[in-house]
Amino acid sequence: MNQEHKKELMMGNEAIAHGLIENGCSVATAYPGTPSSEILSAVAAYRRRYGLNTLHVQWATNEKVAFEIAYAGGIAGLRTAVAMKQVGLNVASDPLMSAAYMGTMGGFVIISADDPGPHSSQTEQDSRMMAMMAKIPVLDPSSPREAKEMVALAYGLSETFETPVMIRPTTRVCHSRQDVQPEGVLPAPQKPNFKKDPPRWAATPKFRYQLHLELEAKLAKIADYAPTAPIFRNLGRNPDAQGKRAVIASGVAAAYTEEALKTLGLWDILPFYQVRQPFPLHTAFIENILSQYETVLVLEETTGIIEMQLADRHRVRGKQERTVPCVGELLPETVERLVAEFSGRAARLPESVAVRGRRPTLCAGCPHRASFFAIKKAAPRGIYTSDIGCYTLGMNLNAVDTVLCMGAAISQAAGFYHAYRHAEKPPDIVATIGDSTFFHAGIPALIDAVHQNVRFVLVILDNLTTAMTGSQPTPATSIGINTESLVPVDLESVVNGCGVKFLEVGDPYALADFTALVKQAVAFSRENGPAVVIARHPCILDRSRSESAHTAVTITITDQCDGCGFCLQHFECPALISVDEGSRTQVDPLVCSGCGVCISVCPKGAIVEEK
Repeated sequence: MNQEHKKELMMGNEAIAHGLIENGCSVATAYPGTPSSEILSAVAAYRRRYGLNTLHVQWATNEKVAFEIAYAGGIAGLRTAVAMKQVGLNVASDPLMSAAYMGTMGGFVIISADDPGPHSSQTEQDSRMMAMMAKIPVLDPSSPREAKEMVALAYGLSETFETPVMIRPTTRVCHSRQDVQPEGVLPAPQKPNFKKDPPRWAATPKFRYQLHLELEAKLAKIADYAPTAPIFRNLGRNPDAQGKRAVIASGVAAAYTEEALKTLGLWDILPFYQVRQPFPLHTAFIENILSQYETVLVLEETTGIIEMQLADRHRVRGKQERTVPCVGELLPETVERLVAEFSGRAARLPESVAVRGRRPTLCAGCPHRASFFAIKKAAPRGIYTSDIGCYTLGMNLNAVDTVLCMGAAISQAAGFYHAYRHAEKPPDIVATIGDSTFFHAGIPALIDAVHQNVRFVLVILDNLTTAMTGSQPTPATSIGINTESLVPVDLESVVNGCGVKFLEVGDPYALADFTALVKQAVAFSRENGPAVVIARHPCILDRSRSESAHTAVTITITDQCDGCGFCLQHFECPALISVDEGSRTQVDPLVCSGCGVCISVCPKGAIVEEK
């Protein structure tokens, strides 16, 4: 397809997706996670737009599975890609390390979206560190347009050296928008041709040693690969001109640095280099910088990967000697201040001041709110372990005590049980986990809990979607990302298959009945081992489901309300607001979803349905 394409305003994730289909990607997989979630959705949309019926696109159960599916296509000679967020890369780290040793035949691109800040993550870890540990090259885009262009660069690099290649966009690249020029889509994908080679693809430790030697040789060549070399950005300057100082930046910090240099009037004075491949850093570039400049300022998020490879603490101003902040994003005003201080100029942009905002809360009508209220009623002095999802906001309701990582709600519940098992009166333990997260990482933990006869209650918050990241399907869904029919996995059968002896399903909207069900599960768990309750009600925001159309009721608050604040403190629905200086509560009709759960919450009976 060679037709002319007009420029399009694309989100960074959309630009990356278009880069994949422009470059003949045959298999694209992912597990949703902000800021990466839109990449696979955009690939699926472009698949439909361009009629790319041979392109396989799928959400996987977790990042490890997604990685392994795409990698198999890569060693069969196809161009493939897998996308995830930075903490998802932790889940995929096992195959990542081995894939680096074994390499690939077709182009295999790993897109790991980092979240400096962090804005929506447990950590602000730097995926470039993981690439460094795995010994694979990583590319660092500074804008949506460059992110798209780097897909072609990554595939070329991957196929030239038969190695996986990582592209590491950050939140500001993933979610910003820019005019991007779409290119023609490759007319046909490559044909798979897996060549059996057990010493490579099924290598034993002896052969892995040889593969490691070969990998180190690849890295030395990649550090001399001209297409990914750093760029001298101030083209008006002579790169060989004598100067004592220079600035080096990568990722979105490079875009901010260019702005800052122009704003400060330094564009024609201070040499500026953009590093596109932070690892391995080009050998000739290192030699050039250390021989030409007395002092260099290195700006990168989030870890000092570049300065680590420059390996000269006396010349480098960066994170290691605390010139550059080690925590959080490098915002434009921060970059301008750092460049100004480095060059002896006055910064023009004031540093941003943190503004206190309203804390996030579950949506009005969210079924999780009712589930948490029931859990507190059933186990009022319990320990509440939870997991990664929008239901993490149960901490606002004092129904979440721990959040570690995907699947840890169940394992930590077991850990608390073992910690308290010899106590005179051990506390009740209730774990909460979402349906998608349960499929992702909860199943092995539940099997272990059954095997160890751990006494706790697991509440699976089943809203029939992956709500927090944009309502992507779960393995229990019968429709895939391409609207194709899939075989749904029955959640109850999976739980039963883990060996659980107590399993009940309830609707948290029926608050009284659901509370009784959780109490029954708590009583069972005290003597008999793990009990599982599935709290099933569709996400209030998932309009794709007909069953989410709950018969709404109109709520009103009678004069019996005395402003005690119980509903506000223990239920925290954003549709309930305090008025008249706290003397009474009122319903905000613009926010209220009409779920009617709050009728059962008020101890005074002041919240009623308006007939």
